[in-house]
Amino acid sequence: MHDLPRQLSFEQLADLFEGRTRLVERLAERDDPLASAQDVIAQLSEDEKLEALNAHPAIGAKSLSARSAAEQGANDAPETLAELDRLNAEYEQRFGFRFVVFVNRRPKSEIVPILRERLERTRDEELDTAVKELVAIAEDRWRRS
Repeated sequence: MHDLPRQLSFEQLADLFEGRTRLVERLAERDDPLASAQDVIAQLSEDEKLEALNAHPAIGAKSLSARSAAEQGANDAPETLAELDRLNAEYEQRFGFRFVVFVNRRPKSEIVPILRERLERTRDEELDTAVKELVAIAEDRWRRS
């Protein structure tokens, strides 16, 4: 595994965070973007946080980036995928943004109870958790690259 880099290009950051968002633009201005990600996120508007979260594909989505597909795995039972689809829709309706979780190569069946538990939180708690998960995903992606 690699140590976290002190410098990353805009393109590398966009790959790690699933898109060219305002978060990525601000991180690209930093000398040590991953180490300062939480500070940068704290300075983002809510709309900018939502943009970063919504750039990520939903857990169990049919269309995924190569990185997300590898992280989420495949061959899950149809009932698990149907439940994830239902819970993702409920989550997005309740909170107004995409459910983001650091899958860490766990099967989707292990994500279902996490999603259920997170549906019980307040919107502020969930927004805070989701952006922290976003950073954990990016850090893991860098270490594995």
